[in-house]
Parts: sequence; structure tokens; C-alpha cells
Amino acid sequence: SRWLRAAVFFGVGPMMRRLTFGPLQRLRWQSTSSSEALDAYSRVVTNVVDTVGPAVVAIKHKDGRGQGSGFVFSSDGYIVTNDHVLGDATGSDIVVSLTDDSVLQAELVGRDPPTDIGILRIPSRGRSLPAVELGDSSNLRVGQLVVAIGNPLGYANSVSAGVVSALGRSLRSQSGRLIDNIVQTDTAINPGNSGGPLVDSNCKAVGVNTAIISGTQGLAFAVPSNTLSFVVSQLMQFGRVKRGYFGIVGGSRAMHRQLQQRYGLMPTAVQVAGLDPEGPAHRAGIQPNDLLVAADDQPVGSMDDLYRVLSLRPPDTPLKVRVLRPLPGLFKSLEVTVIVEEDRKLLQGTTANQPRLVQHTVRPMSDFKLY
Repeated sequence: SRWLRAAVFFGVGPMMRRLTFGPLQRLRWQSTSSSEALDAYSRVVTNVVDTVGPAVVAIKHKDGRGQGSGFVFSSDGYIVTNDHVLGDATGSDIVVSLTDDSVLQAELVGRDPPTDIGILRIPSRGRSLPAVELGDSSNLRVGQLVVAIGNPLGYANSVSAGVVSALGRSLRSQSGRLIDNIVQTDTAINPGNSGGPLVDSNCKAVGVNTAIISGTQGLAFAVPSNTLSFVVSQLMQFGRVKRGYFGIVGGSRAMHRQLQQRYGLMPTAVQVAGLDPEGPAHRAGIQPNDLLVAADDQPVGSMDDLYRVLSLRPPDTPLKVRVLRPLPGLFKSLEVTVIVEEDRKLLQGTTANQPRLVQHTVRPMSDFKLY
């Protein structure tokens, strides 16, 4: 009985104590852990607001036609915002309000409608302005905490927090081109937030809040900071973004199943509907009704696919294009080298006799026979 009492004292007793007090201890631990997690979350958000908030500005048109947000990315007064916030205004039509309530005339440095990015500059007046450091959007992960700061509906310096909902989205800008690698978040974004920063927990801007889907909640989109960095460097250096010009009008055309199998094609290809008679595609020998199926060894199934290839191709460089040319009763496979030029739309403006790389609807491929 003495050994039994010892066994109960040293073995069963602690077990009973664990069974008796374990759930209570776990409940207490979970409560403490939850409050600590909430405090940590709050500390992250408040730290972002304290660090980044002073660099966020309100952008307004002098005639009151529109307003939006922006943020200082260089302490000497350079500001990034959305191109659609600027509208058709020039620099003299825009004023910027800082967090200290000072209102300054803005100078338009450059704008890039295809990525919805615009750059302004305000006088620093001999002082170093608070600025936001640009982060690396390629390091973002789904579920990561992000904070949006801006001026929704005119309510200055409003903050909302959320997570990265998805990565790699595509969004069509007002110019018609797709912006790739868009960041989707569930932060509360409203009209007036456009142009404001999307910030990570390290107080770095990983995106520019750009768009929402009307009638939905928790669906907001931001241009990634890596795209922003490229566009900013181009605008600061050249006043524009240098992009390749191909010189065609075309659109997607469905490919016959047998064509796909024989030539290893995508379900669609780009059919040339028209050419700039002085453009690089025409000089390279591309003809109307040609089917562009690959560029730079990458499959091309739509004009957007061709845009993506051209966006990575500096002007005045060769681009290998695979072409299928419809001939009576057969298709001829060709490889054409096009010397890509700089997009002249930014330099000369679009004219009636200058066909552009635009979307164009064409009929299905069913009327062609394979031999």
C-alpha cells in the first residue's frame, strides 16, 4: 500500500492535476496569445501610419473636377500617383495638399497611361520632405498584411488594413493595354484612394492603389512597385516610357484543331488586319492576313501577348516572329525578323494613316482548309 500511495502521489497525482487544470491553463494561454497577436497587429499598422502617413498627399484639380491621392517617393518633392487622377490636366492645373495643410502648385514631370502612372513634383522649399521607400513586389505573398493610405471621398489620411488576396492579376488600363502582375487586396478602397500607396509591414510601398470593382466589397487592385520602379526611372530619364512599335492592326483568330496539332499552336493566333506602310512589320515583309503565332520564341495568341513581348523589347532591337501565311490550299510557315522601333504615339500622336497595335475582331478560322 505504501508503494501504491507513492505511485499515486508521484504518477497519478500530477496527471490528475494536469487533467484538472490543463484546459483552464490552455484557455488562459489562448486569451493571452490572442491579445498579444492583436497588439502586434496594431503595432504594425500604427507604425506604418506613423512612418508613411506624412508622405501621403491629396491631389486636386484647381477647377474641382477631380481629386485623388499620391505619395512622395523622393525627399526633393517627386510624387507618384495614378495617371487617371491627373485626367487631361497639365501641371498648372494640379495642386497638392500635404499633411501639414500646406497647398502647393504641382509640376507635371511625366505620365504613362498604359500603366496608369503619373509623376508630379512640388517645391521642397529647402527642406527634406517625408518620403516612402519603394519595396520589391516580387516578394509579396498571398495572405501578407498590407495597409492602404489615401484620401477616399476627400477624407484626408484615411487608413485601411487587409491582406494580399491574390497575385499575378491583369488589369486593362484606360489606354487599352493590360497591366500585368497586379496585386489584389481586400483593403477598403474608395474613390479618392487612387494613387495612394499600398504598404507592407516594413513601411515600404509595394503598390499604387489603382482600381476597385464597382458593386463589390474587398476587391481592390494595385499596380505593383516593380512596375512602378521601371516606369518612374523611364519618366525621370526620358519624360516618357520607351516601348517597342510593331506597326500592325490585328486581333485574335481561332485556329483549327488540325493547325494546332501540326504546328504546335495555341487555340488562337494574331491575324494581321492592317499595317503601317512605313512601319517595321511592313518593312520586314509581314503581310495582311498573316498569322503571328510566336514572338521571341514565346507563343502569341492575342494582341495582349504581343504587347507583353514588346514591353520587354527595347526600341531598335531585332525581334524574331513566327508567321503562318495562308496561301491557296495551304499554310506557309515563315520566320521573320522585325527591327522594333520606338512607339511613335508618344512622340507624334496617333494619325489616321498610322495604324497602331490595337485590338481588332476578326472572323474564326473555319473557312481555311488544311492540306
